[in-house]
Amino acid sequence: MAGSDSLERSNPTKQALNWGRTYLMCPPDYFGVFYEINPWMHTQVAPDRDLAHKQWDNLVANIKQAGGIVQTMEAVDGLPDLVFTANAGLVNGRTFIPSQFKFPERQPEVIYNNAWFRAHDFEVVEFSHDPHLYFEGCGDAFMVHGQLVAGYGFRTELGAHAVLAKQLGVPFHSIHLIDDRLYHLDISFCPLDERHALVAPDVWHHSSAEDILQFIPEPLVLELDEALAFSANSIVVGNTVIMPHCPTRVERILHKWGYEVCVSPVTEFLKAGGGVRCLTLALDVTYP
Repeated sequence: MAGSDSLERSNPTKQALNWGRTYLMCPPDYFGVFYEINPWMHTQVAPDRDLAHKQWDNLVANIKQAGGIVQTMEAVDGLPDLVFTANAGLVNGRTFIPSQFKFPERQPEVIYNNAWFRAHDFEVVEFSHDPHLYFEGCGDAFMVHGQLVAGYGFRTELGAHAVLAKQLGVPFHSIHLIDDRLYHLDISFCPLDERHALVAPDVWHHSSAEDILQFIPEPLVLELDEALAFSANSIVVGNTVIMPHCPTRVERILHKWGYEVCVSPVTEFLKAGGGVRCLTLALDVTYP
């Protein structure tokens, strides 16, 4: 499926999603690529930690400039991917549902994530008694139109969707991911508001693509190369879409839809398979 400018339709009745304005982030003090659990990770291609810090600081500044608030948790030596807080779990009001990571390398993160949320007066609710029912937080879960849209295929299990939807009290849509380079849903899907979303259906099973393209009134379909540049791995703060990369075509459509665009490069984090959304977790959201 190719991107198409035919999707450019302005909508004066745009309604914002509950993206939140407060984000949890973790500084990249111990960030690096020390193992390989996705196609982007190569231990022989080390991120520049000084540049990673600069890019992380710049992202924090861009979130604040857009009207957001950033809270931080301490980095932990030996847990380089703790920096990707979106994968920590899902926040619903004052409840935190922690992830159940697929790979052993990331499973120790849960202890530190849970400790942070308990220390900040959140109730931590176990996702499942089954340790093999993998669920990787906001990397694979979005709320749109009061319904859960969740990904599966590489990290989160399909069966996890029903469990999470029951906990949230909402219906759900499942998206089958078929390109391991976009192993979490948040690399190929970014809902902007109740009508618009960035979508990359080329990396979904055709049945999932048909379902979501009918579900989203005005999708902006990304070309495969645009998706592989992590264009969809973005967040919305107020009226600003903060993105790691934004093609001119996409920027033009976003402006037509009434959004400001802030490009916040995170090239060092892309070496570990993470972009802007991966580095942030919304703390002030309630579902549905």
